[in-house]
Amino acid sequence: MLHHLRHNLGRPASAAVFVGYASEGTLARRIIDGASEVTIGDDRIRVRARVHTINGFSAHADQAGLIAWHARTNARRTFLTHGEEPVMRAFAAKRGGAAVEMPTMEQSYEL
Repeated sequence: MLHHLRHNLGRPASAAVFVGYASEGTLARRIIDGASEVTIGDDRIRVRARVHTINGFSAHADQAGLIAWHARTNARRTFLTHGEEPVMRAFAAKRGGAAVEMPTMEQSYEL
């Protein structure tokens, strides 16, 4: 994906279409929010392509659905690795007694 963005964001004849939610701080979110220039790798790229978003698509259930699914797994330990930190913390708080880990970059665990 980065390859395609690197080679097409600067082209006015191109379009970038983002499907679903883009978290704060991500490249996708910066582009969606209207950044005039972004960095990909070592390259600074002017955003000249048309940018479109298609909302309403999600690869998972909402929070209530995820909590219900998680309860059926009887997991003793859960790793949250995707999402914005305040939302992950709220999800973790609703997990009751299950251990919840939110790993940081390069952090490792013994399983």
